[in-house]
Amino acid sequence: MGSLGRWLSQLVAVTLTAVRTIPQRRGAALATVTGIAGVVTVFVAVLSIGEGFRRALHSAGSPDNAMVLRSGSDSEMMSVLLRDAVELIGQAPGVARGPALPGGPPVALASGELFVVVDLAKRSTGTPANVPLRGVQPAAFATRGDLRITSGRRFEWGRNEILVGEGAAKQFAGLEVGNRLRWGQNEWEVVGTFAAGGALWESEIWCDAAVLQPAYRRGNSFQTVIAKLESPAAFERFKDALTTDPRLDVQVLRESEYYANQGRTLSGIIRGLGFTVSVLMAVGAVFGALNTMYSAVAARTREIATLRALGFGRGAVVISVLAESLLLAAVGGCLGALAAWLFFDGYRTSTLNWDSFSQVTFAFDVTPVLLGRGLFFALVMGLLGGLLPALRAARQPVTAALREA
Repeated sequence: MGSLGRWLSQLVAVTLTAVRTIPQRRGAALATVTGIAGVVTVFVAVLSIGEGFRRALHSAGSPDNAMVLRSGSDSEMMSVLLRDAVELIGQAPGVARGPALPGGPPVALASGELFVVVDLAKRSTGTPANVPLRGVQPAAFATRGDLRITSGRRFEWGRNEILVGEGAAKQFAGLEVGNRLRWGQNEWEVVGTFAAGGALWESEIWCDAAVLQPAYRRGNSFQTVIAKLESPAAFERFKDALTTDPRLDVQVLRESEYYANQGRTLSGIIRGLGFTVSVLMAVGAVFGALNTMYSAVAARTREIATLRALGFGRGAVVISVLAESLLLAAVGGCLGALAAWLFFDGYRTSTLNWDSFSQVTFAFDVTPVLLGRGLFFALVMGLLGGLLPALRAARQPVTAALREA
């Protein structure tokens, strides 16, 4: 125990001495801190894009909602359901009943929906973008319980009116309340905006499906049905009833399951890009840390040799150099994480969802988990940057080091 105590006291003494001399090498130390901070900022910011995109998709799925598509369809863009099928789906066991419209009679809460894309320009760049236009039935508002009108009003059924998600209104030009736009064979009037807690719906424009069908010559066809279930436990009963009905050729998914699978392509690209860019930048930061720590060891040659001559062990010297490198990395990591949180968290943008070929608006989401990963990444860079200089310091012959100093 006495030997361990002496070793720990040596370690503390050498480490504190190394830390106190950092101001004497502030130029090199500042360069290392700045480099690592830049890497962490980029690392966290890029990954927060994927996290925000994932959150927008996942928050669109409700555990007590089911989504019905034609069998074999990978997405609602590929699905087609005729009106007879939509009516049969609404009559299936397990579908909740309630007023679809305020003050209206109880009906099956199942909405047949039609999905098309329209051309709009991005506000920031003016470049054209594919924006989703969703035709819905009255039950659509009851199946999305978190949807609320933020300005104007809902569209009236049977009229060429549209309701715009707040994300779409902020990202794309021409969607102000009162504006008129021409899509398909109709002219549409913007009558209101809505929010949905940051969910995917905020990227969309909504209208009456019965008006959208003739505008795009879709006849009596829909693409999906969103059904609100009596409870999450009613899903299997609902699914079994539809998949065993010989009149239907459909697949039934939980809404949360469907949207969890959407966006995988883009999320994978974002994560891959984030790690690739961060690793390339990290190589430069590690070389910067190596340079700083080699300079620190060179500046402390006499000091380290004197400590070794007084009986301080090599282990204490190695750990003291690593501790200095890790301290600089931790400072850089904290600054980089703070910068990412201040400048990117909540920043709204839009990108193309490769699964639906339409724009999704979302906010960067700098989560505590991402901040922790960024700090861990910084410590790894500090460890790599300090390891070789630490070993060099410990291996220096004491007599030679004293003569060189």
